Amino acid sequence: MAQFGDLVTEFAARGLIHDSTDRAALTQRCTTSQIAAYVGFDPTSDSLHAGNLLGQISLRRMQMLGHRPIVLAGGATGMVGDPSGRSEERNLLDADGLEANVAKVKLQLERLLDFTPGPTQATLVDNADWTRNVPVLDFLRDVGKHITVNQMMAKDSVKSRLADENGLSYAEFSYMLLQANDFRHLCEHHDCEMQMGGSDQWGNITAGIDLIRKRLGRSVYGLTWPLLTKSDGTKFGKTADGAVWLDAAKTSPYQFRQFWVQTADADIERYLPQFSLRSLEEIDALLDAQRRDPAARPAQRALADELTALVHGDDAAQAARDAAAILFGGDPMTASSATMAFIAAEVPTTKMGKAVLADAAGVLAALPGVAASKSEARRLLSQKSMRANGVVLNADADLSSIALLHGRWMLIRKGKTTYHLVDFAR
Repeated sequence: MAQFGDLVTEFAARGLIHDSTDRAALTQRCTTSQIAAYVGFDPTSDSLHAGNLLGQISLRRMQMLGHRPIVLAGGATGMVGDPSGRSEERNLLDADGLEANVAKVKLQLERLLDFTPGPTQATLVDNADWTRNVPVLDFLRDVGKHITVNQMMAKDSVKSRLADENGLSYAEFSYMLLQANDFRHLCEHHDCEMQMGGSDQWGNITAGIDLIRKRLGRSVYGLTWPLLTKSDGTKFGKTADGAVWLDAAKTSPYQFRQFWVQTADADIERYLPQFSLRSLEEIDALLDAQRRDPAARPAQRALADELTALVHGDDAAQAARDAAAILFGGDPMTASSATMAFIAAEVPTTKMGKAVLADAAGVLAALPGVAASKSEARRLLSQKSMRANGVVLNADADLSSIALLHGRWMLIRKGKTTYHLVDFAR
């Protein structure tokens, strides 16, 4: 007989429950037989970002417990915009733009979830498929009739937007109806019995539960996790350069890994159990090691490596880890070609011909941010402030005597943190 994991106990132990319907009933349901649950996202970009990860990893977690995950792409709701957590109305994309975004995001989801045919196979659906052709009068009769304005007005996000000078459009106000109908459709056609999401989705989820009870006569479940926050008050998933994307072209695997490595000690205690697919025993051991030696950041590094591998693959995770080791003082001569490609994308790079190698001061003076002139370059050399491929340079340095990495690269290091890569390929 198949065994189905207790996702309620698992989620609670990881700090992943903010609100839920009757926990005892949900525990009984998910330990008796397989349950299908969904998490939705609006494809307003051609990539998911770090803030979306918790939902997708939570689906992966329930999949590992023997249950069935459904990912909903909001091709329809994305054309309206969810007011939850927003102070102003978002810019809306057209149908073609949303469809293109869904196609790109699907490739990312295939790394995060298991779509292999089988009893726990993940399913990706697009709510535009069952929404775009519904006449407005039918929608108002079949959905709007069952959800009161009182329910909709009770949402904190609606209250705050109504009090704001920008107000709330009718389109965004109707978002709850669309999401409730999504839950109804998935319950009726995919036997989906639970919706999960961030705590700001609780009003939308309960509206769907009520609609299913009234339309289908079924009891279903809802579960939300706490909204992600950072202890310093800044928004989770953001850096000085903007959002942390899952698309390598938007946020490189190196930068993605560094985002997690740089997690504050005050935050890693929450993030590690919430984001990691490791067992709770492994997580406790990592957090114990973190408390003993916070400077070594064992918990941050473990989470960074795990998530980079999950999002970008094992090879990219290894190259990102090796690149970080070199850029924080490691021996560059150990770098693989893949690692050098990562470094070339992260530090300033200049192309030169090998004929200039004998003129060390001239090479350094030609590198922006390293030395403004040959005289400054000579001073830096005399102070032994420069390294080339790990070799400390002196006033008599001859770069032609230093082996190039993979026959083309020379990594120049000024002091402890300033790097410049010279490409001698031509």
